[in-house]
Amino acid sequence: MPRETRSIELRKLMPFSDSARKYRTSDSIHSEDEEPLMDEEALLGSPQDRDSPVDRRYRGNKGKKKSSLRNVLKRAPKSLKSRTINLHEDDRIKKKYSPNIIVNQKYNIVTFLPLVMYEQFKVFFNLYFLLVALSQFVPSLKIGYIFTYFGPLCFVLLVTISKEAMDDYQRYVRDKEANSQLYTVLSPTGPRNIPSSKIRVGDLVVLKKDQRVPADMVLLRTTESSGACFIRTDQLDGETDWKLRLAIPTTQNLPSDDSINQLDGEIYGEQTDAPHKDIHSFIGTFTQFNSNPNNPHVDALGVENTLWTNTVLASGTAVGFVVYTGKDTRAVMNTSHPETKIGLLDRDINRLAKILFFVTLVLSVVMVGLNGFQGIWYIYVFRFLILFSSIIPISLRVNLDMGKTVYGRQIEHDPEIEGAIVRTSTLPEELGRIEYLLTDKTGTLTKNDMELKKLHMGTMSYGTDTMDEIVSHIENAYEQSRPNYNRTGTSASIQPGGGGGIVGISGKGRRDISSRIKDIVQALALCHNVTPVLSSDGTIAYQASSPDEVAIVKWTEQIGVALVFRDIREIHLRVSSSDIHEFEVLRVFPFTSESKRMGIVVRDKLTNEITFYQKGADVVMSRIVQYNDWLDEECGNMAREGLRTLVVAKKRLSEQAYEDFRLRYHEAETSIHDRNARKQEVVESCLESDLELLGLTGVEDKLQDGVRNTLELLRNAGLRIWMLTGDKIETATCIAVSSKLVSRNQNIHQISKLTSPMEALDELDNMRSMIDCCLVIDGESLQLYLDNFHEEFIELATSLPIVVCCRCSPTQKADITRLIKNYTKKRVLCIGDGGNDVSMIQAADVGVGIVGKEGRQASLAADFSVLQFSHLTKLLLWHGRNSYKRSAKLAQFVIHRGLIISVMQAVFSAFFYFAPIALYQGMLIVGYATVYTMAPVFSLVLDQDVSEDIALLYPELYKDLTKGRALSYKTFFTWLLISVYQGGAIMILSILLFEDEFIHIVSISFTALIFNELLMVAFEINTWHRIMVISEIVTILIYVGSMWILPTYFEPYKFTFCNIMSRDNLLFQDIFDIKDIDPEGKRFDRVSRVRARSENYEMDLTLDYNTELYPLEIGEKFSLVLASSLTLNGGSGGAGVEKRESWRERAPGDRDLSDEYEYVMYGKVYRFDEANTGSSSAPVGAGQKVAVFVSFGGLLMCLEGDFRHLQNITVGENIYLLMRK
Repeated sequence: MPRETRSIELRKLMPFSDSARKYRTSDSIHSEDEEPLMDEEALLGSPQDRDSPVDRRYRGNKGKKKSSLRNVLKRAPKSLKSRTINLHEDDRIKKKYSPNIIVNQKYNIVTFLPLVMYEQFKVFFNLYFLLVALSQFVPSLKIGYIFTYFGPLCFVLLVTISKEAMDDYQRYVRDKEANSQLYTVLSPTGPRNIPSSKIRVGDLVVLKKDQRVPADMVLLRTTESSGACFIRTDQLDGETDWKLRLAIPTTQNLPSDDSINQLDGEIYGEQTDAPHKDIHSFIGTFTQFNSNPNNPHVDALGVENTLWTNTVLASGTAVGFVVYTGKDTRAVMNTSHPETKIGLLDRDINRLAKILFFVTLVLSVVMVGLNGFQGIWYIYVFRFLILFSSIIPISLRVNLDMGKTVYGRQIEHDPEIEGAIVRTSTLPEELGRIEYLLTDKTGTLTKNDMELKKLHMGTMSYGTDTMDEIVSHIENAYEQSRPNYNRTGTSASIQPGGGGGIVGISGKGRRDISSRIKDIVQALALCHNVTPVLSSDGTIAYQASSPDEVAIVKWTEQIGVALVFRDIREIHLRVSSSDIHEFEVLRVFPFTSESKRMGIVVRDKLTNEITFYQKGADVVMSRIVQYNDWLDEECGNMAREGLRTLVVAKKRLSEQAYEDFRLRYHEAETSIHDRNARKQEVVESCLESDLELLGLTGVEDKLQDGVRNTLELLRNAGLRIWMLTGDKIETATCIAVSSKLVSRNQNIHQISKLTSPMEALDELDNMRSMIDCCLVIDGESLQLYLDNFHEEFIELATSLPIVVCCRCSPTQKADITRLIKNYTKKRVLCIGDGGNDVSMIQAADVGVGIVGKEGRQASLAADFSVLQFSHLTKLLLWHGRNSYKRSAKLAQFVIHRGLIISVMQAVFSAFFYFAPIALYQGMLIVGYATVYTMAPVFSLVLDQDVSEDIALLYPELYKDLTKGRALSYKTFFTWLLISVYQGGAIMILSILLFEDEFIHIVSISFTALIFNELLMVAFEINTWHRIMVISEIVTILIYVGSMWILPTYFEPYKFTFCNIMSRDNLLFQDIFDIKDIDPEGKRFDRVSRVRARSENYEMDLTLDYNTELYPLEIGEKFSLVLASSLTLNGGSGGAGVEKRESWRERAPGDRDLSDEYEYVMYGKVYRFDEANTGSSSAPVGAGQKVAVFVSFGGLLMCLEGDFRHLQNITVGENIYLLMRK
């Protein structure tokens, strides 16, 4: 068998529906860079060309050349081949196709944590915080408690993991529900119910009304005798109109569904070189071998014979044959992840974060450098990097993301823009930075509510005020032929030319007015894709993909010619209140965006006449109809009135002419290769020539409410507005003027019908003198610039306030969007409502979709969804302003919060000879960025710098936002200086102002820090909100309460003023970590020897201590101080014995250092050596290792380390040893 492929065709084959015209494959909502899906080569083989059905059926393997190893190695890349499926495919073959399992989950149990962690830590700064946290497991880099660094990181990761887990679980539930839905499958043994996941290629599936289609299928039978059924495609392409689908005639004519199992046939799909993602294209054949295997019957298959996955059967019951399953279906292949949009604010934050990292690195090196790069200075650099890690706040991303969530909820719950939906939660701030607005016209600026306003027939023209005359003429024309009608709806047998108002009238002859009006009205009532559907209340509703079609059909109904019935074979019109005029539908040529026209061939059952009706855009119809001298002029006149024009024509066909066309068309229709091109060639040669021009219609598309005011406000806000439309120049210009897009005194410069690059260059030169004008350009001229001079054109066009691009294709809209983005580096917003706007919306920095009458496709693809264009005013000028200003202020406050505590840390370390000692540890450092400051700082997301009324009354205020002044390098360095000033002032004043009170430096500086942040928030608030007040008060109460809950951090010990300033009696101080106890075995009952390592100065301690008075355990930490006296005033006192007696016999109420410690010993320094040298006479100096030996009444101590930290100790001096855990 041949290998599988899928076809992509630009022309659509869907009769009675022009939804296919909305966009081409390249303009679809989905990305085109997906790889083709191919079946296993061993399963499907690879014939080079398609043979006849008989040859393909009985093809063998004779003559097949074996592949050598060289041929295998040199084999060309796989190319897509055709797929042929037998109606009774073997189960073993079925299982080799893709299983029909829906899998939308991003993770599974095994891959969840690894993938989520990878996504988080591939971001540099998340990896930076992880490395900082892991560094605390390295003894030489350990600063404080491990949870101090892992706590914030784990919180951020927990939030992300929880969100991803919840989203993926919801996807799992949806997948399970879809995969477990039961469907009836016809098998040779009878019908059976199986879940959707068990359906295979080649199965016959029975679908009931309102049931989801589980796989891509070819429609074989329906309960309608005509073989027609309707499907809803809103879950596939976002369009809300119903689509008509047709069963294969051969299978539809079978007596029952079970008869399909008796057929011998196969379905074949065309070979192509592109992946099958186009939901509007399918080319294949159905071949039946039953009657004569040597001369099989072949039916052509098109998209009208298909049921795609995720569509819903809207009427009747149908039987489908599965051709694609699982990952090979159109729905899955069109499921792509759009490019993640990163807001300008996020980019600014990332740049500032890199600067902050550079500041952290420089500050760490400077701190070590000021100490002369002594000792193991590179370790000190890393320790300072860890100490200053709060300069890059890990909570910044969490705060900003939470802020975006708040902004999104405010947008969605704004009663003035009801129905607004935020689909991309990362972009609310971008709404405050927009400088270019690109908008569609139809359905965006206009209501897409069509009304036929004019009917022009050369010498006659009718408007809304003369429609009564048309009604009179219609009644008159049908009254003349009334005897020929049977009121029961059947037709009398009348020969052509046999009486009535249409008897013997030549196409080129002059006819009376009534018959001419009847011709054009009847053409409009027949040539369309509208299908009447009877509602439950007995009224008739019209289903069509285009509002234009519905508007025209409703107009014909109003004037007396109503569409009452339509299927694939017949159309019934009710005329003169009760008479039914029946037409047989012979052929339909749907509207496409490429052809810009549609046609239908019908046979009048009353007269047996065959007529080809066609309507379309004037640009294509003008060369098809007979010569006339009024069409172009009247099209221009209507366009200048803002009307959408449609040219209507017809052609009478003889039986012989139609039969010749039918045979040629059938031959083209059953071909596989270039089917659409061949069909179009037959239509053009047989039908589309010398058509009789019936008239011209003008349809009005009314402007949406508030469009004029919205455009004026946005223009005053400094936005440069581009209107991109598929309409002709005159219509677009008229709408631009009537909508106030073009101001009253603004000139309009038009560029159209350019044919050469030289002409384009001349127009560019002319444009250079245009400063404040509106440029109007047509699609052909625009393409000329895009192909040859795109940089020169975009340079001039972006300097203009208004640009109108006419006859724009969806591809051109997206190209223009990207050009503006790349050239100007400004933020671009695109807004539209239809499928042809999707590519533009996705290419923009911000895409806004309007829920329109053509469906929700643009809305689903957009970042924001609104119900009407006027909602842009509130969205940009108010919500955009607030989102950007608030996030900018919030980001700077969070950065300031990290900078100020790092400055205080730097000042603190400077007092300790630039030693990397942590100022705040444990709960203080964790609580600082959370419970103590988070609520007040985050409450800034509710701030308003101006009121809503002011923001909307003075749109000029928006111009300042686009300059990015709220968050810039200037504001960043301003906050940096503020942080340096405040951090330095708090730390120094905490030391100087509380000298006499001996207040704990940690307590007072931290308290000052917290109140400083609360006051800064209060000073920066423009408009107070009750939540802001509550957050300030609650934070103060929490802080006061924590003084009682966490007394360890707020009692006056550990770092007192005298600890820092009294250098003459404080000889040494550090925190030690116990590594071993009695390493050589215990020698005495109540004495043990401990070995410990200091955290800050990296000193090694060996100490004998009394285990009964002060028990210690391995792994514990204790603070150790060596002092020359116990006085708090820093005096050295006299002899040691006197000091000891003073300490024992102090007056009641006196305090000394021993009150702050748990274990005190008194002794004498008896030895001072270079470490491990054993020589007391060796010279020592800074950076060299030394050892101090002290005896405490027989209990010995040896302290080894850098000479700088022990230089205040002298041999023979009496000293005190003080310890506490």
